[in-house]
Amino acid sequence: MNSAVIILIAAAIYVGMYFTYGKALQNKVVRADPNRPTPAHRLYDGVDYVPANPIVLYGHHFASIAGAGPIVGPAVAMAWGWLPGLLWVWFGNVFIGAVHDYLALMSSVRYDGKSIQWIAGKLMSRRTSLAFELYVWFALVLVVAAFGWVISSIFVGKPGAATASWLFMLVAVILGLLLYKWQVDFKLGTAIGIALLILAIYIGFKFPINASYHAWLIALGIYVIIASSLPVWILLQPRDYLNAYILWFGLILGGLAFIVVGLKGTGTFTAPAFTTWSASVVGGKPSPFWPTIPLVIACGALSGFHSIVGSGTTSKQLDNELHGLMVGYGGMFTEGFLSTLVISSIAVYGLQIFQQKGIPVNYNNWGSQYAIQVIAHKLKVGIFSQSYAMGVHDAFGISTSGAALFASLWVAAFALTTLDTATRLGRFTWQEVMDMVNAPEILKNKWVASFILVAFGIYMAWGKDFLVLWPAFSGMNQMLASIALMTASLWVAKVQNPKGAWKWAVLIPALFLWITVTAALIWFLVYVALPKHLIWVSIITLIGLLLNIMLVIDWYAAWKKPAEEYAAMAS
Repeated sequence: MNSAVIILIAAAIYVGMYFTYGKALQNKVVRADPNRPTPAHRLYDGVDYVPANPIVLYGHHFASIAGAGPIVGPAVAMAWGWLPGLLWVWFGNVFIGAVHDYLALMSSVRYDGKSIQWIAGKLMSRRTSLAFELYVWFALVLVVAAFGWVISSIFVGKPGAATASWLFMLVAVILGLLLYKWQVDFKLGTAIGIALLILAIYIGFKFPINASYHAWLIALGIYVIIASSLPVWILLQPRDYLNAYILWFGLILGGLAFIVVGLKGTGTFTAPAFTTWSASVVGGKPSPFWPTIPLVIACGALSGFHSIVGSGTTSKQLDNELHGLMVGYGGMFTEGFLSTLVISSIAVYGLQIFQQKGIPVNYNNWGSQYAIQVIAHKLKVGIFSQSYAMGVHDAFGISTSGAALFASLWVAAFALTTLDTATRLGRFTWQEVMDMVNAPEILKNKWVASFILVAFGIYMAWGKDFLVLWPAFSGMNQMLASIALMTASLWVAKVQNPKGAWKWAVLIPALFLWITVTAALIWFLVYVALPKHLIWVSIITLIGLLLNIMLVIDWYAAWKKPAEEYAAMAS
């Protein structure tokens, strides 16, 4: 196979499905109306409810949802060969992930920008809402743990990326003050921010900061507690805005590079297309690709975290209902394209990287050794950064060291955005739960709420057992996606009541996802977590499974209710 062929097929799939399936969802299921005022207008408060330019909102949403998930998951799933992961990325993205993201966003828009957890309570019961809130909080603990591990590992491996990332935060604060405090012209402020961003990357390249994994982990913990508690305009909003430029530039550069190397004839896939049914992946144990691949590949195909972002912040900023398709549906497609790029780059250069490093992975032992050696040599993210850099070098002659540093910074930018967004959302969730149970005021304090979440996450990341920790996060995240999609299916079938078979277009993926993820987590608990005596991972996974069963019982009870009971909810 050739990288140019795969990149161009992916582009054709995403563009084609956006203008056919996506448009049909918009017109026949959601029935988006440009004349219906969105919550950003109806509930405008200048703080959370603010209509945004669709391009800016797309950038904010994409930067918030695109953590390291679309990179790390597909990179690990390469153990089964490049074909199984690629097919799941395309199928899952088009028919499940993008539908999930778009409906979570638009259902929230129809309910005053409320969260998907709140909507579940509205359509099912108060018990459902509380259980969903707890479920989301536990999932966000794992997000903090997994992404804390990823970013600390990047900073240890690429100290230049660490310097640039911390300077980048300083640049974001300066931009926030320029735009919001000193009312500098938006274009001038953006130009200054981008210039300082380039300077930060240059300084990072020249003056790398070296520190241990645990030192970076503690520093990140302190950072996210502060970042999640400060007003959003000081750091997070300008950081996301600037991040989008890095993310788009990296995506376009990589896509063009692997088309060029493919056309040059040097982009031939050297990794096997398929290795075995049970490659050694999760915890080093033989792992069946169903149901395990949907557990390992998170954001690239689908992610429950997206429903929290879409219904947590994005829905409050949507200027026009017609913008939802580009922001929610298009944002997920962009992640799928990124995962396609990850798979293609490792498929082309992975073997070459192993040979250069003297790592005993070859075409014949790929299925049994790939994931084990990637973990042993700390290449979970690095194998993509290096293969990406080699592709950029072969296509455009850019030095591999410079391209690798940029790739590391690119990944760190993705992951940092997810880490502090997850902490902020986790704080909101904790405070909502404390309100529900009438807890003492001290437990509702934003600093206390952030500290509790981060303390649990950092503790879980401390041991660095990534191949075990990642499926725990990934599985909880995917189960959250299945619950969110089942909530959306209830909204579509009972409230939107589309004509024809469109309600099945949502219900069937929802049930498929629920069965797949439930089976995967049971497998993970029985064959990996419990035998390895991973107490905290086992407890959180078990709690997630129990909540998930309770939620599906509530969903079924709500599904059996006559449509007339939902008539008043119709928009």
